[in-house]
Amino acid sequence: MATGTEEPTLTVDELAARAGVTVRTIRFYSTRGLLPPPVIGPRRVGHYGRDHLSRLALIEELQHLGMTLAAIERYLERLPPDLSAQDLAIHRALVASWAPDSAEDATRAELERRAGRALSEEDIDRLAAMGVLVRADGPDGGYRLDLGLLRLGVELLDVPIPHETILAARTVLLEHTREAAYELTRLFRDEVWTPYRNQGSDPEHVAAMKSLSAHMQPLVVQALVTAFQRSLKEELRAAFQAE
Repeated sequence: MATGTEEPTLTVDELAARAGVTVRTIRFYSTRGLLPPPVIGPRRVGHYGRDHLSRLALIEELQHLGMTLAAIERYLERLPPDLSAQDLAIHRALVASWAPDSAEDATRAELERRAGRALSEEDIDRLAAMGVLVRADGPDGGYRLDLGLLRLGVELLDVPIPHETILAARTVLLEHTREAAYELTRLFRDEVWTPYRNQGSDPEHVAAMKSLSAHMQPLVVQALVTAFQRSLKEELRAAFQAE
């Protein structure tokens, strides 16, 4: 049964289109227990919600990391069963941060397949403004996609917020996350890397520090997301209680 707060309204065909997968893939994932069952409505038609869409996005992200289907099954089994669509989206963002930056060239048809929907020229312009894609030069056209941002960008197309507000929010996030990244990197360099390096140029020491740096990245990202999520809830609660 769906765990999101919104009533499930998507048919299996609509879910497949939104997720950019086939109906056969959805049914296969369902038989493997990777997706919760749909809500059965009139005429025995199954309906899916945002939690199904978010879980499909998480599965896709785990596949991008190179995980096998069996490994994905074990991974999902360890997640709390009552995660909401919002929780799954945050979890997917954390998973995506562990993967190397990925970009892909795509035609208009491939872009719409990955987006799971038809896109108007206005949609393309908004995705470009959000940094999700870049129009390729040349007579053949095409697009250069940021795969880590594509699904988020597509979801933002349907958010009832002015486009200018979304871009302003993006600017705020970029400025503050860059500042946080700079300060955390400086702290790591001054308090951890430099003292370690002063012990000598032992190749094993250098290799150990590089390994530590790589393992710290997902931990730092998770800490930042968790802190931001809690701070945002507190600020929103304070802002609307003051009204």
